[in-house]
Amino acid sequence: MTYLDDLADLIRSCLPPTVVPPAGSDDLFRIYAVLLRAKGEQVTDEDVHDAWSAWMQSVNAAHHALVSFQDLPLETRTLDAPYAEAIRVAARKMS
Repeated sequence: MTYLDDLADLIRSCLPPTVVPPAGSDDLFRIYAVLLRAKGEQVTDEDVHDAWSAWMQSVNAAHHALVSFQDLPLETRTLDAPYAEAIRVAARKMS
């Protein structure tokens, strides 16, 4: 395990219990760990969507949500919010 894995685990632990990450998302959470280090509490839902998009391109390059954040329907945009908040909570725990 690396420091990014440790941060990824911290982010996972900050998710609400009702949020179930996608299966096989260890690489996604490592990208979220980079967001945590780079942006901390300033991370946005759009940042999270961009990270998810980078990950999803290797998982399913034909996924319907592989569009820019502003082109997503509102109900799809809201799916990024708990992950952005988990990153912000993790950043506060690190302070």
